[in-house]
Amino acid sequence: MAVNFNKQNDVSFIPSFFKKISEYIKSTTVWKSIFRVGYPDTMPKRMAVMRSSFYMHIFPTKVGIHGMKLKYGWCMGGITFFLFLLLSITGVILMFYYIPEEHRAYNDMKDLRYMVPYGVVLRNMHRWGAHGMVFTIILHMIRVFYTGSYKPPRQFNWIIGVLLLTITLLLSFTGYLLPWDQLGFWAVTVGTNMASSTPLIGYEGPFSKYLGIQIDNDIRFALIGGTRIGPNALIRAYVWHCIGLPLIATALMVFHFWRVRKDGFSGSM
Repeated sequence: MAVNFNKQNDVSFIPSFFKKISEYIKSTTVWKSIFRVGYPDTMPKRMAVMRSSFYMHIFPTKVGIHGMKLKYGWCMGGITFFLFLLLSITGVILMFYYIPEEHRAYNDMKDLRYMVPYGVVLRNMHRWGAHGMVFTIILHMIRVFYTGSYKPPRQFNWIIGVLLLTITLLLSFTGYLLPWDQLGFWAVTVGTNMASSTPLIGYEGPFSKYLGIQIDNDIRFALIGGTRIGPNALIRAYVWHCIGLPLIATALMVFHFWRVRKDGFSGSM
C-alpha cells in the first residue's frame, strides 16, 4: 500500500500548531496578569510592555542597535554585577567558617584551606572574584569614558559610578586584613597610616592642630578603633567588609540601574 506524504503540508502544520498554542497562552488570565499588555507589533505598545511589566521595567524602552554590540559595551557592567553576586554568595558561606578574633582568624583560614572540603576552592573563588571585580569595574569606567557615555543626561550616574568604584576598592582593602596574615596586616598598617596625613581630620595632616586633632581622635583612630592594628581593627574591618560596604554598594547599584533605565542606554541616543 503506497502512502503519499505531503511534506509541504506537514512542515506548515508545525508552525501553525505552535502559533495556536502561543495565542492560547497569551490569552490566559495568568499571562495577562504578568505582562498586562502582551506583545503587540506597534512600537508604542511594545514600549508599554517594557514600562508595565515588573520583570522588564528596569530596562530602557528603546535601545540603539550599535549599543547592543559587544565591541561597544564590552558587557563590563554586567560582568561586574555578576562578580558582586558571586562574592556575596561565597562571602556568606565563608562566614560560617570564620571568626574575626585575632587568635583564631588565621587558624580559621588554615582550616578552611586544609580541613574544610572544597574550602580552598571557595576561598579562591572569593579572592579571585574580588580581584576580577576591581579589574572589570575599572574597564567599565574606561569604556564609559572613551565612548562619551558620561555626557548629558548621564552626568549624575557617572558620579554614582565613581562612588561604586570607591566602594569596590574599600571592599578589597577591608578584606585584605581578614586573613590576619603578615601580608594583610602590614598592607592595612601602611594604608591606615596614610589616613593620618589627611588634611584637617588626620593628626599628621595640615591644619589638624587648629581643630585639636590628636592620635587618639583622628580619622585613623576611627578606622582601626585604636592607635595600632589590633583586635578592634579586625572587627571593624569585618563589619565594614561584610555588612556596611555591601549595603551601601547595593543601594548605589539599585540607584545606578534605575538611572540607566531612566536615562537610557548610552547606545540608544
